[in-house]
Amino acid sequence: MCFTVSFEGKAIKAVKEHLKINRDLKMNGEFNEIYYLVSGFTHPKLPVIKYHSVDVSEWGLIPSFATNEEKANELAKMTLNARSDSIHEKPSFRNSIKAKRCVLPLDGFYEWQHIDKRKQPYYIYPSDETVFYIGCIYNTWVNRQTGEVRDTFSIITTDANSLMEKIHNTKKRMPLILTNNTLESWVDPKTNISQINDLMQPYSTDLMSAYTITPDAGNVRLNRNIPEIKQRIEAS
Repeated sequence: MCFTVSFEGKAIKAVKEHLKINRDLKMNGEFNEIYYLVSGFTHPKLPVIKYHSVDVSEWGLIPSFATNEEKANELAKMTLNARSDSIHEKPSFRNSIKAKRCVLPLDGFYEWQHIDKRKQPYYIYPSDETVFYIGCIYNTWVNRQTGEVRDTFSIITTDANSLMEKIHNTKKRMPLILTNNTLESWVDPKTNISQINDLMQPYSTDLMSAYTITPDAGNVRLNRNIPEIKQRIEAS
């Protein structure tokens, strides 16, 4: 799965460069945060690239059928990820995958390896030290009682590649990572769904690197949003 990510200097630069190259795109919302480590369960707002805009969007997709804020918040806890193999069937996701697709640039992400009764955290990042472009879906939910509009997204996951099978060795999943030459097709709502299905494949192991980090990365009682959280530490 993918519940914990790094969104900092390189990802911020990637968003700015995308806006510079695509001058017709509008930036909706403000973003001034740096996240060395952030959990999806805190529902952070992150810039996602769409076809016509870049929107600061809340992690945890709220489907249109959510009837009130309580139900919306409940659903958002369960929609941080959307599995590629069931995305067309799940009521929360099946409409969004058709034409509401976006991309989340990331410096990297975190995953935990199960070793006997303990969990060893890893930081995973691009081998070329650029950014990962994560395939996502989104939905804009309107609170019928208050009129509040919440733009929300979910990260799609695929089967793990050989690297992630070793790290995420229980569920063996990984985020959908797109190559640069597929981004335009992914966000284009007119792209044929069969082509979208073809894109939902495990990313090449050769393009990813990983190393072990401090167990503190999994301690929610600590402030984990610090640069030191990503320091390489040899596994014990």
